[in-house]
Amino acid sequence: MDDDSFRAMWVEEVAAGKYDQSIVVRRLQDLPPNAVTIAVSHSSLNYKDALSAFGNRAVTREYPHTPGIDAAGTVIADASGTFEPGQKVLVTGYDLGMNTAGGLAERIAVPADWVTPLPPGLTLREAMVLGTAGMTAALCVEKLLEAGAGPDDGEVLVTGATGGVGSIAVALLAKLGFRVAAVTGKLESAEFLTGLGAWKVLDRETLAPFANKAIAKPLWAWAVDTVGGETLFNVIKCLKYGGGVAACGMASGAQFQANVFPFILRGISLLGVDSVELPLHKKAEVWEKMAGPWYIGEQLQKLAEDISLEQAPEFLARLHRGHGIGRYVVDMTI
Repeated sequence: MDDDSFRAMWVEEVAAGKYDQSIVVRRLQDLPPNAVTIAVSHSSLNYKDALSAFGNRAVTREYPHTPGIDAAGTVIADASGTFEPGQKVLVTGYDLGMNTAGGLAERIAVPADWVTPLPPGLTLREAMVLGTAGMTAALCVEKLLEAGAGPDDGEVLVTGATGGVGSIAVALLAKLGFRVAAVTGKLESAEFLTGLGAWKVLDRETLAPFANKAIAKPLWAWAVDTVGGETLFNVIKCLKYGGGVAACGMASGAQFQANVFPFILRGISLLGVDSVELPLHKKAEVWEKMAGPWYIGEQLQKLAEDISLEQAPEFLARLHRGHGIGRYVVDMTI
């Protein structure tokens, strides 16, 4: 290929409601007319990418399209003058991979105010092991710490613990000295979770008996919920006095039936977390933490599997079926 050509994942609607994923060659002029052009060395796979790859119009409005909400690489050119050619940078969130051609490609073009310099202490690959999932997990942990959480309070529950956000949350909380109770529907992955630092691993059915109760026995001091739906309120019912849950996902649903008892009888806090539209300066602060005092270097090696761009459609299908474990890093050099 010449310098103007690059490989990209391409999602097309080939029949009504049927989407095909393939790897195609595109040209730089096909990219949107944004200021910063980046040579992508690594990307990662997220559940939102799987939704985009299989035609979820709430994520991506128009097809054909290149998914990929995460990207890391080096600047080719920047018309805004913010970044130097050759500078290592990363992009997570905003509209990347949703309605703007995303990181599952060797080149992207994005606005300068979406781009963060790679913080010292992280490699481009490590940045993509973390990616949006790591940013979200770190923001959840920040919310708990701001609410007063401490390692001596008791166990912290993490739901959806084998997923991208959940697995990084387990590792990060363990790094900070918390005893983590990891909840999963994949008990065969218990060793993976304990290897990340989980104190114990629980079957997700542990929460099922609380579904018909207004409030339940207090079991956990704090929680990170990546699942949403009824799981979220079942967790809330079981938190100890003054505790809280950082909520960041809705894989199990966007709605749940609630009552006020946990909030007014135990002072429980529901702490919402967003990593997509977070201001760039705040993203940079979180990246500095993950590269510095919150660096989970040993766990980063356990969290991710490296795949090629050609393998991305297969692994996105796995994520779409709910069969993903940990993180999948797309290495453009493979």
